[in-house]
Amino acid sequence: MNPVHLSPRLEAVANYVPQEAYLADIGSDHAYLPAHLLVGRQIKYALAGEVAVGPLANVQSEIIQQNLQGQLIARLANGLDAVQTSDQINTVVIAGMGGLLIRDILDRDWQKNGQRQFQTLILQPNTEEAAVRRWLINHQYQVKAEKIVQEGKHFYEIIVAQPGFQELGIFDLQFGPFLRRQAGPVFSAKWLAELQRINLILDRLVAAQKGESVTYKEWQAQKNKIQEVLK
Repeated sequence: MNPVHLSPRLEAVANYVPQEAYLADIGSDHAYLPAHLLVGRQIKYALAGEVAVGPLANVQSEIIQQNLQGQLIARLANGLDAVQTSDQINTVVIAGMGGLLIRDILDRDWQKNGQRQFQTLILQPNTEEAAVRRWLINHQYQVKAEKIVQEGKHFYEIIVAQPGFQELGIFDLQFGPFLRRQAGPVFSAKWLAELQRINLILDRLVAAQKGESVTYKEWQAQKNKIQEVLK
């Protein structure tokens, strides 16, 4: 077996996977994450779920290359349909997708499989993080940890959740209950960049004589929230 080098984003995700976990990686992207964890003996077993034949073939190739037959299973399935009871999965990673898609994957499984829960969810939405947090607290999960990572111009939030009850306000849903209180440099950089983008939108609306429009007021309200968090 050869070392599997991860991007900073996936390295941050890997750091939240519990020792000796039984892991499901949904939308696994060549199975780099589970392969890395198995080679490093951090987890006992993993399955990589893919919804299309091409990505599944990439997973199968990685299994052979790393000699992980029997430890890493490739399964063609829609979302969490990949997880069977016999797998004894206790940790689920869904990373590198839009937040609305992650929410829909979780919700479909919740509805289909009798509101089943997993001990740990590690979610990394590329967008719409608030929608993911809202789904979690509405379905008997609580956010236990968060991290934000920058790769080039892109910012990625990682949300770790476990079963439990939690209430989150508007600011916690959008900015993260842990992230906004830690307010580190990467967090600030993300929201300063978003503030610049919103300012451009507001300027264009004014130039189009829409400075009194509902759209302008909505963007202005969003700008005010970001400024409040960055104080």
